[in-house]
Formats: sequence, C-alpha cells, structure tokens
Amino acid sequence: MWDFFKTVRHRHSVRRYQADMPVEDEKLHAILETAIAAPSAGDLQAYGVVAVRDAALRAALSRAAHDQAFIAEAPVVLVFCTEAERSARKYGERGRDLFALQDATIACAYAQLAVVAAGLGSTWVGYFDEAQVAEHLGLPETQRPVALLCVGYPAELPEVTPRRRLDELVIYK
Repeated sequence: MWDFFKTVRHRHSVRRYQADMPVEDEKLHAILETAIAAPSAGDLQAYGVVAVRDAALRAALSRAAHDQAFIAEAPVVLVFCTEAERSARKYGERGRDLFALQDATIACAYAQLAVVAAGLGSTWVGYFDEAQVAEHLGLPETQRPVALLCVGYPAELPEVTPRRRLDELVIYK
C-alpha cells in the first residue's frame, strides 16, 4: 500500500502509454470516485467529468490540443469541465469566475494522485482549444473544459524534474 507522500513523490507527467494495456473499469471507477471526493466550494461540485475511451474521439482531442500525440495514445482521457452557474447560484460572480474553476481543478488533482496510487500514469493537459474540445464532446453551453487528464499504464519512467526550493516559494510570517 502506497502512503500519501510516496504517491505525491511518484507523480510525474507520463507521455508514453502501453498500447496493449487498457485501464480496467474498476481502476477507472476508483479514480473517478476519488475525484468526486475532492473538496469544493459550498460542497456544490460545480464541475463535470467526461471519461473518453473512444479512439477516434481521443484523436480529435489530440488535434484540439495542438497535436499533442500522446493524448490520442492514452487509453483514457478524463476531461474536467466547470459548471459555473451551479456555483454562481450561491456565490455570484466569484463562484462563476473562480470557484467552479477551482472545483474542477481540485477534482482533477485528486484524480491525478489516484492514478498514481492505482499503478498508472497520467499527464495533465491545459493547452487546448476549448471550443473544439467542447464541440467534439458535445458539451452543453453550461460546461467549459478546463483540463484533460490522460491516463494509462506508463511505457516510460520520466526523469524527475527539478523543483524550486521551499525558501523560493514560501514566506513564513
């Protein structure tokens, strides 16, 4: 069993996936259950998730993400979308503009850590054409895609990238 700190330390962006190893339904379910356990403003969960397994749709998402080929190669792409009006009903403009975005990205971060705990790899993608992704997925106007999370069995072990030191990031008062 992985402890939380080990899970965080082993999270790296994986951009090559084993093509012959699909993500099992039970692992995908566990990842999604973890995502929806994430905290959200007012516990409203002002987001939605689209789990994409279809190869043609993953290829379309790859093109919408400026031809990042690994998106099409990942067996699953989770698309996290805001549902801003859900948050706006309680929190107004700040809920619409910020809280829904935070809700979706926190859920994606929880999913990304669950991926590691499940023995899989992932890459978070934020560089894509929102309108194209929304069109390919047939999203309602109430949802805005904000993150793609590619998920699969790693075909690579990425090198650890350097991180800034705490004294460069944290101010203690």
